[in-house]
Amino acid sequence: MSIRVALVTCVKTKRSSASAARDLYTSPFFRALREYAEKNADTWYILSAEHGLLDPDEIIDPYERFLSKMRKRERVAWAEGVQQQLLDVLPPKAEIILLAGLPYRENVEPFLRSRGFSVTVPLEGLRFGQQRQRLNDLLSEGLRGR
Repeated sequence: MSIRVALVTCVKTKRSSASAARDLYTSPFFRALREYAEKNADTWYILSAEHGLLDPDEIIDPYERFLSKMRKRERVAWAEGVQQQLLDVLPPKAEIILLAGLPYRENVEPFLRSRGFSVTVPLEGLRFGQQRQRLNDLLSEGLRGR
């Protein structure tokens, strides 16, 4: 049995003081992503525009940096840093659940697949409102199945 690792996007809405990364992001969407990751993966990390790959327990200060506002070369450089971080933490043959929008996935997902990782993107192709609804549906299904 392989280990399941979720990679969860950061969000804009944050606490105003340093916090564990899992608690820094305060939007209902992030809380739902976190809940999904905690219920469906053995471990999870946050994809942060500022810090790259974050352990949920790492204490960080609030920041204002967004991948969607970066130039392509900056996003590529960010992804190259994340790729190195992923190689340090991912067990061989891990199953990756990618819970992130295209700016966070575009240079990470192909890298993971090229390294032989199985990658699922449960919210792929959905607009924001649809992502929230799908996430709520997935969480409800999981709770009923227990």
